[in-house]
Amino acid sequence: MFQSALICTDFSDGLYRLVNVVPSLVAGGLQRIIFFYNAPLLTELEIPRVDDERAEEARQALSVACEGLPEGIEVKVEVASGRASDSILKAAEQYQVDVVFMGMPTRTLLTEKLFGSTTMGLTQRTHAPLMILRPQLMSAFTTAELKLRCESLFEYLLLPYDGSDGAETLVNKVKQGIQDNPDSELKRCLLCWVVDDSQRRGVTDLHPVEAAQTKLEKVKADLESLGLEVRTVVVEGSPQEELLKVAEEHDISAIAVCARRASGIMRWSVPSFTSDLLRSSWHPVIYFPPD
Repeated sequence: MFQSALICTDFSDGLYRLVNVVPSLVAGGLQRIIFFYNAPLLTELEIPRVDDERAEEARQALSVACEGLPEGIEVKVEVASGRASDSILKAAEQYQVDVVFMGMPTRTLLTEKLFGSTTMGLTQRTHAPLMILRPQLMSAFTTAELKLRCESLFEYLLLPYDGSDGAETLVNKVKQGIQDNPDSELKRCLLCWVVDDSQRRGVTDLHPVEAAQTKLEKVKADLESLGLEVRTVVVEGSPQEELLKVAEEHDISAIAVCARRASGIMRWSVPSFTSDLLRSSWHPVIYFPPD
């Protein structure tokens, strides 16, 4: 599904360890990889300047990824400076990558509001999908476990679907990814519709579970026409809680999500399933930006 990636690390998120498993990333479908580090600015003097020492240390540490590459695989190291989100967006555009890897710890909305989040800020500006990974897991995996994880990062996706515009956009983006890359590593999808109380109050159908299943069957047939193995599940309860339970039970590789830009998933006053999932899921999350 993705052939090129910008892997961003600040050396506290565990993503720098991916330099040691490039062949596994290649087995997972990537053919071009750019490892990226944004060097901090020294502010002791009146004029801020780049911490050249840390920048060079990062360049040397990441350059391990360029050694012993499989034939036909391109790996580069990019070190920039300045505001992290700006530098990441610039690099993603420069290299025209299919996906940007980011580390993001689980956190509450209050913590995020107080201290900020580069990853959540990027969701409002990026044109490339974000692969969000938890630093705690990336740091805890053994190298052998990390290799296996990277080989199957894009193999089995859980797609939350509720018939909304955002859900339709998500399905269309997955379809487009497969059409653009016929040799995609994506083999299976799980469509999950969570029926909650608010949905029950908003529809006149006396059998919302059956209605949801009927709609899912149509989406399933559409995805199956592209050669995917597709399963469906309809559950009742809290959307976020039930979706994470389904993810555990079905052994998925990652959860894919998409939000309408007009809904503003970073607006503190508006609850958002997508933003809550980005903050809380221990499973890898692929965030597709809206059109």
